[in-house]
Amino acid sequence: MKATYFDELLTKKLKDKKFKKEFDALEEEFEVAKEIIQLRQKAGMTQNELARQAHTSQAAISRLESGTYRNVSLSFLRRVGAVLGVKPHVKFFPQV
Repeated sequence: MKATYFDELLTKKLKDKKFKKEFDALEEEFEVAKEIIQLRQKAGMTQNELARQAHTSQAAISRLESGTYRNVSLSFLRRVGAVLGVKPHVKFFPQV
């Protein structure tokens, strides 16, 4: 995948220990966001189209794709996933 300005900026920002700590604390949220964005783009959909088909608002999809949607429910992820032809998979790991 081609590096973007965002990737370059993120690489630079991750050198800051405080930023990296905060970023790492949101790792799972960012991974979900990245995956949703990729799936939506692969489907050729806008946030609005995805929202309409998932019976939610464009703002909710935007928050999900921001990586900072802290209280996302599994049922919401299922609805979004169903539109994109995928389903969420949750797994628990020991805390480090």
